[in-house]
Amino acid sequence: MGTRDRKPLNLALQGGGSHGAFTWGVLDRLLEEDCFDYEGIVGTSAGAMNAVALAYGLRTGGAEGGRACLADYWRRNMRMGAHAPWPSPMDRMFGDGNLTYSPMFQMLDALSRVASPYQLNPTGFNPLEKLVENMIDFDILRDTSAGPRLYLCATNVMNGRAKVFEGADLSAKAVAASACLPFMFQAVEIDGNYYWDGGYMGNPPLFPILYNCECRDLLVVQVTPINLPELPTDASAIFDRITGLSFNSSLMREMRVVKFVSDMIQRGNDDGGRLREAFVHTIDAEERMGTLGASSQANLDKDYIDGLFAMGREKGARFIEAHFDAIGRESTTDIEEKFM
Repeated sequence: MGTRDRKPLNLALQGGGSHGAFTWGVLDRLLEEDCFDYEGIVGTSAGAMNAVALAYGLRTGGAEGGRACLADYWRRNMRMGAHAPWPSPMDRMFGDGNLTYSPMFQMLDALSRVASPYQLNPTGFNPLEKLVENMIDFDILRDTSAGPRLYLCATNVMNGRAKVFEGADLSAKAVAASACLPFMFQAVEIDGNYYWDGGYMGNPPLFPILYNCECRDLLVVQVTPINLPELPTDASAIFDRITGLSFNSSLMREMRVVKFVSDMIQRGNDDGGRLREAFVHTIDAEERMGTLGASSQANLDKDYIDGLFAMGREKGARFIEAHFDAIGRESTTDIEEKFM
């Protein structure tokens, strides 16, 4: 491990609840190899959680610190999930991780459709905010003189705009805002503005990296599938697909812009040197994620999380083996084929 020459790399991490354990596995394998210097990291929802843990660990302990901090976050998350009403022992019978058949999940899901978090959780308690607050010293992350740069995306409820928290704005509340699912938590209030999950407007947004970082290589770790293996026909599957389409739409739009700029540059029009081509790379597990329902994003059962983590490590290893030499030279993802 760590025998390759180091290369700069930016990261864009998608959200997707417990499916973020797949991203954890990818990051753990990249950090184990320790062959990249991360200039910028942008994350949304579960991707924001991973981004914060990664950036904090890198700043305080290098690659091994990043691995340790990510593992600490997911261990705490699983302990917190062990006290939730799901998964029950019955849920562990379902190898796909979905909780759709859990009577407790069905009851809570139905309740969330007729009562809001303001009724069900009047105190506004958000366990994710407390979890992050207890493990991250945000003063370290607010220091803009150190790297990597960190960007977290949330959605402004009142005006529908993407809000990117960075630098002095980074906080446990910002992380909670990025992961605030409106049917589960009250909107997170920061400086008089109210925020929901960033996935609605940027999952993840690419522009903070493209505008602010010198490194031209961007690795997007995807957990929300673009393609499905079969047509959704039941109500639950249709709802899941609508959610997935919503959470991928902003990424696909930005990828169109990246492709447009790349084509301009290749035709010799770089706007006097102001335009630079981005080299795009992706890691996903669509063949697996496409079979999982949205309910599985709430599953924090250890065996399920460990399976996603192992899958992420495998995908990370494949990426390094197949594409490391291309980093800094060319894209390894065909944007037109994948996103257009």
